[in-house]
Amino acid sequence: MTPPRHASHRFTPWARLSSFYLIYFAGLGAFVPYWSVYLEALDFTPRQIGELMAVVMATKVFAPYFWGWLADRRGNRLAIVRWLTALAAAAFALIPLRHDYWWLLTSLALFSFFWHAALPQFEAITLEYLGARRARYSHIRLWGSIGFILAVTGMGFWLERGDVRILPGVVALLMVLVWLSTLLAPQDASAPPSGREGSIAPVIRRPVVIAFLLGCLMMQASHGPYYTFFSVYLAGHGYSSGATGQLWALGVVAEIGVFLLAHRWLPAIGAPRLFILAALITAVRWLMIGALVDHLAVLILAQTLHAASYGLFHASAMELLQRFFPASLQGRGQALYAGIGFGVGNASGSLFAGHVWSGLGPSWAYYMASGLCLIAAGLGIYVWRTVDGK
Repeated sequence: MTPPRHASHRFTPWARLSSFYLIYFAGLGAFVPYWSVYLEALDFTPRQIGELMAVVMATKVFAPYFWGWLADRRGNRLAIVRWLTALAAAAFALIPLRHDYWWLLTSLALFSFFWHAALPQFEAITLEYLGARRARYSHIRLWGSIGFILAVTGMGFWLERGDVRILPGVVALLMVLVWLSTLLAPQDASAPPSGREGSIAPVIRRPVVIAFLLGCLMMQASHGPYYTFFSVYLAGHGYSSGATGQLWALGVVAEIGVFLLAHRWLPAIGAPRLFILAALITAVRWLMIGALVDHLAVLILAQTLHAASYGLFHASAMELLQRFFPASLQGRGQALYAGIGFGVGNASGSLFAGHVWSGLGPSWAYYMASGLCLIAAGLGIYVWRTVDGK
């Protein structure tokens, strides 16, 4: 799965790395905000929607680590990423063939087993390429935010007049484009095989690393009501599909601002303190959405806080990962971050959101999410005191 030589040298390595993020997150921008709307159109219940979204996240628990171990052992991350994105596109093509619960559950699990493993390995490729310039990572990553904005806004306007059942076809096309973008990725960005397999056990047994990963888990679990039901929540309160898409996009626009400035904030403030700040701001954000969804001005303000919920959190977490995991363990370090935070966190958050949504109501799902952020902030304080010797 090697690209033609003449195809990849026309663009700088920076542009080729950025193109992957642009298209990968465009796929997420079409999938994440509207998949629950698509499932609702197929007459699934809130509990079933929560379960179907949870299985997408649950594969992050083990898939990234398996592929991360393989990449660290063999060294050629780029070849693995190419296979993962190709297999993810093929698996997603199965989804529209049938609409019953078990078919969708199985197809989504297969798709996400490949899909979620690709990003952590590409993150490692990008950081390896940047080397000592890794503070500039956010300038490449912001293209992912731009892709998300374009997709979420475009789908929102389409759904004003069109049928949501077109969604699987749109996402499948974007999956194919992601694979094509990997054929342009710089060949020298991927580390050679190390010839030996380092042990990750001494790193993950450190209390500070455990606290960091648990903090990531809590932060991502708190996003369960948002990623699974935010679009449904807005529709239930009279917001149009176009307005919903714009609110999603607003959050990601704010995120771009953080990515542009993160390379200055990280040295000046420090990753642990930025992690704590992100958790506290996110706690306030979920309270605002849960209590004041009918007030557009409040929702607009809450969406700008996505700058902290994702942008600030992710930038600080990536810096801490670089500190905790040496180069020989970066693939597995990225995989643990994806698996525990985005895997266990998002999956448990989606399940919890579906059950609380059906039992206590939407507002309580957001209130409980706010509590999870406070736990994450407490864990972040421990990380800060340990890393900075406070």
